[in-house]
Order: sequence, then structure tokens, then C-alpha cells
Amino acid sequence: MVRTRIKPYQQQLAEKARRDEQRRIYRRNQVFGLLLIAAGICVWWLFHTNPKWIFPPGWWRP
Repeated sequence: MVRTRIKPYQQQLAEKARRDEQRRIYRRNQVFGLLLIAAGICVWWLFHTNPKWIFPPGWWRP
């Protein structure tokens, strides 16, 4: 039979703080990954669309 023990309060707080920090880092990495995917989709779309839609003739003239 598994014996459980009650952890000291300070240890519980330390474990909770560590989990919160790991969760924050995980979420940050998720957001960064999603931004990379979105940027990749935009670049792919930019290079696979009709160039005349993005740069119409005479777009560089004032």
C-alpha cells in the first residue's frame, strides 16, 4: 500500500512556484511557436501569390 505524507507548507509553496514558472515558460514558447508559424504562412503566401497584386505597376512612383 502506498503511504502518503503531508508535505510542509513551505515545500508546497516552493513546488507551486516552480510549476507556475514552468507553465509560464511553456506558454511563452507556445506563443513564440505560433508566431513563427503565422510568419511562415505569411511569407509562403507572399511568395506564392500573383506579384501584380502586391506590387502593381508604378507602385514605386510618387
